[in-house]
Amino acid sequence: MGLLDDFLARAAIAGVAAALAAGPLGCFVVWRRMAYFGDATAHAAILGVAASLALEIPVFAGVLALAGLMAAAVALSAGRSYAADTLLGVAAHTALAAGLVAMAFLPGARLDLMGYLFGDILAVSKGDVWTILFGAAAALALLAWRWTGLLTATLSPDLAAAEGRDPARERLILMLALAFLVAAALKVVGALLITALLVIPAAAARAVSPTPERMALAAALIGAGSVLGGLGASWTWDAPAGPSVVLAASAALALANLAAVLRRALRG
Repeated sequence: MGLLDDFLARAAIAGVAAALAAGPLGCFVVWRRMAYFGDATAHAAILGVAASLALEIPVFAGVLALAGLMAAAVALSAGRSYAADTLLGVAAHTALAAGLVAMAFLPGARLDLMGYLFGDILAVSKGDVWTILFGAAAALALLAWRWTGLLTATLSPDLAAAEGRDPARERLILMLALAFLVAAALKVVGALLITALLVIPAAAARAVSPTPERMALAAALIGAGSVLGGLGASWTWDAPAGPSVVLAASAALALANLAAVLRRALRG
């Protein structure tokens, strides 16, 4: 009996893989104050699911295509006619509404709607695990390749331009990496909770990390720990797995801030 034959092992592997990619990417989301972007791409994922079912193509392909299109559209349009937060709000809610309406017209889609919205990590298949591993690896590879440029463009767009880097291009690369992650993590925590997997571990890491690199590493580890803790709580108390993961991450955030306060008090 292989490791992937056990449903709990599959859930742990899939969740940890998604969290390891979400942690570093979430740091950029926190630094750039782009939390609403996670909502926009995740809501576009629902429309991608509907398109996949209608066209009878793999769900990952449809979700990645729609999330990527959303990311590119927002990255290229932000700041031209509307502020970024306004554009993201319109895009997020329009995509979610369109996805829900489209799902309503697809036979049998209602049965899976709650899983797509809130995740169903305990039901991931072997194929889902490999898909999540691929998506998470692709997002991390893209992030590692452009780390210096992304960090410079985030901290100082003027400095990035002076170094010959295009801040708009770096923003587009970041959003495409986020689209890869959203497509991969949809089955883990669902469209409505993906943003939490991005933001909460990164926020917890920010409280205890002195450098960007350490914050990225801490966010990945906190996210992975939250997945394992949430799965353990779900198994022990028969609670929903996806929301349990998010609550575990929230507990980690509270503990990180408490540790930061105690450390400042001891130094003072």
